[in-house]
Formats: sequence, structure tokens, C-alpha cells
Amino acid sequence: MTLTTADTDITTVQPEWWKSAVVYQVYPRSFSDSNGDGIGDIRGIINRLDHLEQLGIDVIWLSPVYRSPHADAGYDISDYEAIDPLFGDLDDIDELIADLHRRGMRLVMDLVVNHTSDEHPWFLESRSSTTNPKRDWYWWRDPRPGTAPGAPGAEPTNWESFFSGPTWTFDENTGQYYLHLFAPKQPDLNWENPEVRQAVYAMMRRWLDRGIDGFRMDVINLISKHPELPDAEPHPITGRGDGFPFYAHGPRLHEYLQEMRREVFDGRDALLTVGEMPGVSTKEALLTTDPTRRELNMVFQFEHVGLDHGTSKFDPRPLAPGALADSLTKWQDALGTTGWNSLYLSNHDQPRAVSRFGNDTQYWRESATALATMLHLQRGTPYVYQGEEIGMTNGHFPDLADFRDLESLNFYHQSSQLGLLAENVLDGMRRNGRDNARTPVQWNAEHAAGFTSGTPWIGVNPNHSWLNAEAQYQDASSIYNYYRQLIALRHERDVVALGTFTRVDIGEPAVLAFERAHSADLLMVAVNLSDEERFIRFPTRWAHSTLILSNYPDTAEFVLRPWEAHVLTRRND
Repeated sequence: MTLTTADTDITTVQPEWWKSAVVYQVYPRSFSDSNGDGIGDIRGIINRLDHLEQLGIDVIWLSPVYRSPHADAGYDISDYEAIDPLFGDLDDIDELIADLHRRGMRLVMDLVVNHTSDEHPWFLESRSSTTNPKRDWYWWRDPRPGTAPGAPGAEPTNWESFFSGPTWTFDENTGQYYLHLFAPKQPDLNWENPEVRQAVYAMMRRWLDRGIDGFRMDVINLISKHPELPDAEPHPITGRGDGFPFYAHGPRLHEYLQEMRREVFDGRDALLTVGEMPGVSTKEALLTTDPTRRELNMVFQFEHVGLDHGTSKFDPRPLAPGALADSLTKWQDALGTTGWNSLYLSNHDQPRAVSRFGNDTQYWRESATALATMLHLQRGTPYVYQGEEIGMTNGHFPDLADFRDLESLNFYHQSSQLGLLAENVLDGMRRNGRDNARTPVQWNAEHAAGFTSGTPWIGVNPNHSWLNAEAQYQDASSIYNYYRQLIALRHERDVVALGTFTRVDIGEPAVLAFERAHSADLLMVAVNLSDEERFIRFPTRWAHSTLILSNYPDTAEFVLRPWEAHVLTRRND
């Protein structure tokens, strides 16, 4: 069942090929610019496929390239079946699909169907009158009784948006409010309406007919809302509340996912489906990924990327020793051999892993490779976010004007109302803001890190003078080449893809150690997730084992140096 990028005919791979696959997320705006306009594009991706093939990547997950006004960097879609001219056209996407398939690789597209853009034809019709046939395709409600329409506090519910401010916007033309859990330009679709679901499923089928290999489903756990849309407990300052219990994991979520499976995926077994589910519990994740229930292959959960949040993500707190290891172990144990984990530390919404969970100065290489070892050798499908494979760090944002992200900027402008100090909020944005993941990929030490011949849409990290892909290709000890070893290990040994996971206590909370077992093959992984030496003692059954991978050039008995990772193997006789 092994999938490699060198010699695989993707039409003959087993249905669960994704268990031994490694996925690479491309955020196209920041990956590679082919035409010098400062914004990455599909042609730029095509030009860089050798980098991914040599890395050993099996699947590209492509963040949205659909037509969009770009209020939220393309996650506000105005036409699901057109490519935004900013990124190219349908001929370019067809060429990308063909080139990937020729290399034995696959393409997974982002699916954003909790909401559309307010410029989508569906919403334009819905907004045109209260009697339009598509009126019920979105969530429309009258103002709160006894209030003046459009006045503060007249919103139908008091929910706080993910992007700050109310979740309702008043439409003067029809005298009602529409719901948007994110930006006002991202109205939520009403999945209670079967016509909405059928339109979405038809669109998905057309993309699969075009040759793509699956979908990553944006905030898919928000598509079923409690129809009453009740108020939440109000914040003492803003008066708005957290409506999450009323719009996430709603009463019909599993029904919708099972219907989607029947309507879209049946008869197309060799696909990858992954659902982004903020706030998902282990119980819900297990239900969603249990193959007997026929919903999704895997989900993205968010517990571990919330461990350093204080009152908000812009109020970062230090991680307690062992907190990351304990959280990931919890998910390994909960999904066990029934469900399936998505393994990630970084994506387009998260700061850079080596800056957040590692040490991006003194132990930059060691911590980047230690984190990768810890992640890739767990049970689940690992995801590499662009630039992670060369150890890219958080960006450089001296001033407010250097930021681009809507979420961060909205929070900053609301911060004074919340009584927060502007400089503290800026520090939080520098550490945990989404722009950290969106600085251009650092290809070389030249102008704009080789990303563009023009002026990049967001600032390039100054450390590209030494931290870049070109500098790592021929360096056997580089982060890039270490990633190649990790990915090859998954492809070559079924124990990595299929083995059980058992946490091993070796006496140090800062060390994550675990065993993987499959048939007669055993692996022991031990990773020091700290800046300090840790004295350890492996179980006696590992006394006669073989070290097959380490991120240090030599080893010391009973000691793991800062951010040192060991992978041992032996037969299970």
C-alpha cells in the first residue's frame, strides 16, 4: 500500500493510500510568482514541482485559487468554478493536475462551503428581495424585537464574529440582517435548504470530474447550526457572546457529511477528504473519521495550537513542559486504530512551528528537525506547510503597516475598546498572527528570496539571506534533507503508516517517547522538546536495537541533548 512519487500509477493505488502519504500545503499567494506582479500563482507552483517531488511529497493541498474579491485572502469565493485571474486560469489548473499525476502526485483543493463571498451570484440573488427563490439559501433574520433596524444591539443574536464585531450585517434593501460568522463579505450558506446542498455537491462532482483527488473542507463543522440561533452569554464590555455552541457541530452535521459521501464520493474511492473542525472534541473526531460511518477520512483538530493562547490568540503564553506532547498523545489514544489523525503544526492560519514550539535562534535546526520527527512518526497523515521543510521562521513586522491579515487588523482596531495596550496586541500579532505563515517562501538569497522579480505583496523575511531552499539542497545535514529522510521512512515502512501508537514514560515530561508496532516491526521514537539536556533510560526491551535516524551527528548514552531526536528499530520477536 506504499505510495511513492517516483513510480506510482495513481489509478491503481489502494483506497486508503492516504495513510502512507505526506501532504504539502501550498498557499498560492506566497509560494512562487511567475509573472512578477508580486503575488504567487499557479504557474509558479508548476515551476517549483521539482522541489516537492525531490522532497517526496505525495499530495498538494492547494489553498483557494477560485475567483474572489479577496476580503479574506481568497476564502471568500465569488465563483467556485472559475480561477481568479490573480492566480491564472482553468488551463493552468488543468496543467497542474496533469503534471502532478505524471509525477505520481495528487491535488486536493480547498472547499469553502460554510460561506461564500457576498459577490457570489447566489448571494446577489438572495439579497435582491425577500421573495427571491434563493432568499433561503442564506441565513436572514429580522431585527431584534423592539429595536431600530440597523442600530447597535438590533442584531438578531449577540454572537461575536471570528474576525471581531457582530456576526450580523443589516441589509437596507430588504430590512433584514444576514449571518456571517467571519467577515461581512462572507455570508453563511443555509445548509438546512436541500437546494443549497445539491448545488454544492454538483460543484464538487464537477471538480472531481476535472481530475482533482479530494478536498480539504474549510470549517466544515459549522455547516449545521441550531435553527433557533439563540443568544450567548454576553461579554461585559462588548455585549457580544460566544455563539460557538450554537453554530458548531450542529444537530445535522453528521447527516450532511454522510449525504455528501453518498452524493459526491461514492464510486470514487481513491480520494482524500479532510475536514477542518475548530473546537472539535475527540468524540466528534472519532465519529467523523470512523470508516464504518462513511463521513471523512480525517479531521484537523485545534487543541494543540491553542495551548499557548491566553485570553485570545493574541495573548500568547509560554507552554508548560510536556503540554504539547500530552495533547498530541491524547488525540493518538482517542482515535486509536478506528479513527485517523491529521498531523500538523503549521498552516496558513498558524505561526511558524519552529518559532512557536521550538527555538528559532540557538537551536533552529535541531528544534525544526525534532518537531518534524515527533510529528511525522505518529499515527496519522502528516501535513507539511510550505517553508516548514526548510525551517522558515516567523516574519518581521516592525509596524502595524507591515501586517496584511484581516483577523489581526480587526482585533487590533477593537483592542482599545477591550482595554488592551496597543503595543501588547502588536507583540501578540507578531508571535501568533496569521501573517507569519504568509510571508513568501524563501527559495534563494536573491531579490525577494527568489519568490518574485517584482515587489512582494507582503514583506519577505530578512533571514532569507541564509535561510533558503537553495542553500539546503546540497547540504546533507539540512532541514530539507532531514525531511526527505522522514518522508522516505513513512513510504518504506508500513509500521509508520499502519502501526499502533503507545506512549512510553522515560521519566522526563519534556521528552515525548512512543512506540509504533506493526506485525514484527517496532519503532521507538524519543524526542527532547526542550532547550535542556534530559537524562533518560529506554526500556530494557530496547537494549539491542538499531538507531536508524537522529538529528545529531553522534549520540550519547542515557542523554538527549537539546532538541535531540532518536528513532530506533528492532524486531518484535
